[in-house]
Amino acid sequence: MFQPRQLILALFVIAACCPLFVSSDHTIGKTSADVSAQKAAVDLLNSLDDSQLKTTLYPYDSERRVDWHFIPMETRKGLKLRDMSKEQRQTGYQLLRSSLSQAGYRKARSIMNLEKLLYSLEAPASRERRDYLKYYFTMFGDPREDKTWGLSIEGHHMSLNFVFEGDKMVASTPQFFATNPAEIKTKNDLGFELGAAVLKEEEQLGFELVNSLEGESLKTAMIADKAPAEIRNPGEPHPPQEDAVGLAAGDMTKAQQELLRRLVREYANAVPRANAKQRLKEIEEANFETVHFAWAGATKPGIGHYYRIQGPSFLIEFVNTQPDVAGNPANHVHCVWRDMDGDFALSAK
Repeated sequence: MFQPRQLILALFVIAACCPLFVSSDHTIGKTSADVSAQKAAVDLLNSLDDSQLKTTLYPYDSERRVDWHFIPMETRKGLKLRDMSKEQRQTGYQLLRSSLSQAGYRKARSIMNLEKLLYSLEAPASRERRDYLKYYFTMFGDPREDKTWGLSIEGHHMSLNFVFEGDKMVASTPQFFATNPAEIKTKNDLGFELGAAVLKEEEQLGFELVNSLEGESLKTAMIADKAPAEIRNPGEPHPPQEDAVGLAAGDMTKAQQELLRRLVREYANAVPRANAKQRLKEIEEANFETVHFAWAGATKPGIGHYYRIQGPSFLIEFVNTQPDVAGNPANHVHCVWRDMDGDFALSAK
């Protein structure tokens, strides 16, 4: 069972271990966990001029609310950090912090800052799309007036989507994080330490689990010799509804089950504690032993690999097949947490 004490310990460990890449505007330490997302959203809206407000605010039932993706784009819905004042940016970072746990916030800011490294390593013809301030904030419904409102914070390699009832978060998917490079292997003068990896636990725990399997258990977990190129249903409003495949938790040893729980917690703990607890509670209520773990591709780093974890209430997918910007093979991670009942507080049925 997912214990509250384990959740607290996991949050502490993640916060301590997740590398925090250098931020040139020094705003990491200026945010607070005590500010509600609704207050931060209202503060941001109240700071905007009419043009910025028009760019940021959409009706709750807008089709753009379910329009999400993580690829680099020329433009996206919403107001980007680059078009905010320094004070507005700080309020935007507070809104991001209020919508995530400390660990989730550190991952998000580290992913954003990786754009600086991509800019330094890419050729001039493509580098202009790399901008650590090219992350867009969009609200659906007005948190100053409407009980129900949505929030999207999105850019290259990150898409975070929430629904609130007042100041209560009621939905938090799709939750997408990615990193290129997955592990820093290129010397640089930007403060990125060699060996640092934002999504290290997501990959390492996956390897530990698959490499603990043997015989029929490994055969059942392996769904393909080659990893797929990408997660399924990217940009779609709902996750795929296929039945779970792979090895059921009920057919694992106790040690393997604990590895699986640790891996699930790594994803669940990106959101505030109350929401993470609710995610884990739903998994237990639906019977943890029915959660399936599936693997495809290589079982060691540097060669394409993929895993999927699926239960009645959630879906996790992780893929690492692409080379990083310097050409190191399988050093480019995409991973997602989705709600099997439906993302964006919408029914998938």
